[in-house]
Amino acid sequence: MIYLYKESFIDLLNLINYLLKNKIQPENIKNEFYLKTLLEETYYPFIEEDNGLCDRMINKIGIDSFTIIYYVFLSNVNDKELLIYKFLLNSLKYKDKIKYMRNIDCVSKCLKISRYVKHEAHKFKGFVRFSELNNCVLYSEIEPENNIILILSNHFKSRLKNEYWIIKDNKRNVISIYDKNNFYILDGNNIDISILKKKDCYEDMWKAFYNTIGIKERKNDKCRMNFMPKKYWKYIVEVNDNEKSDM
Repeated sequence: MIYLYKESFIDLLNLINYLLKNKIQPENIKNEFYLKTLLEETYYPFIEEDNGLCDRMINKIGIDSFTIIYYVFLSNVNDKELLIYKFLLNSLKYKDKIKYMRNIDCVSKCLKISRYVKHEAHKFKGFVRFSELNNCVLYSEIEPENNIILILSNHFKSRLKNEYWIIKDNKRNVISIYDKNNFYILDGNNIDISILKKKDCYEDMWKAFYNTIGIKERKNDKCRMNFMPKKYWKYIVEVNDNEKSDM
């Protein structure tokens, strides 16, 4: 049986808690938009949301393990929900020692995925480039491999707390909007950014500065790509249009 849940992390935890309480071993776990095959059977159980579940789970498995499964949830890995279920099952058994149980397949995979998501989020904290819209709002577009817009929003809420800003994830078509107090993640279809764009003089100044300090004889594209992979160049202001067209 394949069990279904709504898209949020909390809904997944509520479903896993339901499965563990009833000692159910699912064939797989998928979100509600999963398209089953003719041979598959799905079930969407009605589960009342448990507001204190996260706190109890952290107390049982520790904040480190809880953070690991959260990063796995943010990944683009197929069958990540089943991995999280298995990891939690083992975490309840081994407690804080779970991160040392690399001989367990689900633990090894979750640790690897978590590191990858965390690493990409760290990269994007430096790769995000903002331009100014015509209403003095800072705007940036990204296309990360994983769903890290929440992590980035928390980062820039602290880093740019006195600015209005918008970050759009074009891969998932979601937008994070910050109003100097809180940020809100919305469906990208609800907002048309194109009507707000204008020529950004600061962007031109940054390009001029970048080109001025560059030393042509010491240019090393291979080294450059080690620090800034080419797949991220599309939205990097200082990368010229010719380089972007070669992607």
